[in-house]
Amino acid sequence: MRVLLVCLGNICRSPTAEGILRHKLEQAGLADRVEVDSCGTGHWHLGKTPDRRARAAAARRGFDLSALRARQLDDSDFQRFDYLLAMDHDNLLALEARRPPDCQAHIGLFLDFAGYEDKAVPDPFFGGARGFEEVLDLIEAGADGLIATLRRRLETSP
Repeated sequence: MRVLLVCLGNICRSPTAEGILRHKLEQAGLADRVEVDSCGTGHWHLGKTPDRRARAAAARRGFDLSALRARQLDDSDFQRFDYLLAMDHDNLLALEARRPPDCQAHIGLFLDFAGYEDKAVPDPFFGGARGFEEVLDLIEAGADGLIATLRRRLETSP
């Protein structure tokens, strides 16, 4: 099973989601069955580490984002991943616009898995520390819901 988490620049929300999801998958004993990656729809931060504020906020909760590097969405991602999950509506629209006709992946909002129907993870880039804490709260809930869905799907697959 492969999951791709998508935001605009791949330095705040999606790498935070990648780090948290990987950590929680390890705790759930599913790390060897689920591959996780993140990317941005934009190209501004290619190869950069996550934003220092995102790294610091995540570290305070025990999540290490230091090894992650920003990359941009590639057309091959639509074939490589089973789930392409956007952090907000604009990035969801970008995914849908680039979706090839033969794509079988689930494309949707990350927070749909937290039961927050049609809710976006807000971009904390231009805000203060509280914005990064809110993002962590939302992403932890999304990761927990996604793991429950993935566990059910993995239990029914051969």
